[in-house]
Amino acid sequence: MKTNYTELDRRVLWHPFTQHTEWNAYEPLVIEDADGFELIDTEGNRYLDGVSSLWCNVHGHNHPKIVSAMKSQLDRVTHSTLLGLTHVPAIELADKLVQMTPNPLKRVFFTDAGATAVEAALRIAFQYWQQIGQTEKTNFVSLDEAYHGDTIGSVSLGFSEPFHRGYQPLTFSVHKIPPPFFCPPIDGYRRIKPNELEDAARRSEKKLEILLESHAKTIAAVFIEPLCQGAAGILPQPPSYLKRIRELCTEHNVLLVCDEVATGFGRTGSNFAVEQAEISPDLMCLAKGLTGGTVPVAATLATEKIFETFQGSYSSYRALFHGHTYGGNPLGCAAALANLEVYEEEKTLLNAQKIASTLTAALKQQIEPLEHVGPIRQVGLMVGFDILRHPENKEPYSPDDRVAHQAVMHARKEGVIIRPLGDTMVLMPAPAMPEDLIIKLVKSTAEAVKRATSEAK
Repeated sequence: MKTNYTELDRRVLWHPFTQHTEWNAYEPLVIEDADGFELIDTEGNRYLDGVSSLWCNVHGHNHPKIVSAMKSQLDRVTHSTLLGLTHVPAIELADKLVQMTPNPLKRVFFTDAGATAVEAALRIAFQYWQQIGQTEKTNFVSLDEAYHGDTIGSVSLGFSEPFHRGYQPLTFSVHKIPPPFFCPPIDGYRRIKPNELEDAARRSEKKLEILLESHAKTIAAVFIEPLCQGAAGILPQPPSYLKRIRELCTEHNVLLVCDEVATGFGRTGSNFAVEQAEISPDLMCLAKGLTGGTVPVAATLATEKIFETFQGSYSSYRALFHGHTYGGNPLGCAAALANLEVYEEEKTLLNAQKIASTLTAALKQQIEPLEHVGPIRQVGLMVGFDILRHPENKEPYSPDDRVAHQAVMHARKEGVIIRPLGDTMVLMPAPAMPEDLIIKLVKSTAEAVKRATSEAK
């Protein structure tokens, strides 16, 4: 008897970020297989993966070199802790990341997810100042609407109202500054137009400057998603903004932490977003694309200066008392190493840059003319645009209309998987995706949005 996976799912699974009353109203898409840039359901239907399986797939699914490396590692050891032991894949991966990331990042701490990489950075930054005697530096700065993960520490840093409002009593207070996208030339809280971005960046920088002039003695670190706030709705920053944030942190003796979980490994048009500003952070968080979308591995990179403050006798208790059972898992590290080899051998970054231009042209042709679409926001392969009832005055649809969700369902019928953030549509193609699939992705998205908006009240 064939298993009814739809019924079984509804009986036993609890999905993340999902209202199950709504989930149960639709026939779920049950994925069973994958091939290249397509996912395949239990009925054999194929779907173009337009969001890189939540922003982490790099080279397509089941890349033979990555699969082979994982199979080889399975024949050796699948898991061995880094607590009191070490192993070859973790050593080699750490060395590779040190070589690949900007100087002076020299030390790699492994965890198992983007949120835990941020949590590690939070603790490292806090403990660093305690250990050098500046014990008053206990506060942090982040951008409004940032998303840094779902541990309590990362939620505190990146509080996003739609996601985390119910958990606010559990969080700690963090200084917030508006990102450029929410720094218009007039009073009030509105999103800027694309041609206002540079000027808006200067206003946001000034707000940070004023904050640090008053509170730097109590601030341990500034956390930022460089060049683009992802889960906030793909909110861009110019490279000059990031460069100025670095200057201000240095000037006021505050650490800079760059969360490159979403932006790393070619997503923004460079290996890492910080490269476009020609800066290096004090701490950097990596995950998602690190293993090419295979198994969970995350990393927090730190400077040698920070690492050295954790040295001392056992009784000094300067060790970083933080870690996760599967942090630096050998199987995951083997997958990451193979992924980075493919990334270099197949010149994935060059392809990402090429298809970013293809993506820009397709968006201009297919999405920009649509009646109910606001200005398109794009940073490399990270794309967001708002679906609005009246774009001219930014009037949204009612949440009950679920317009973006309906667009997702229409796209699915055409064999394309996309995912919204509220009524912000997000496209996130894999850096290695060929140009013809980029064109298909945008065209199908445009048709889906047209159908959804025509059906809305």
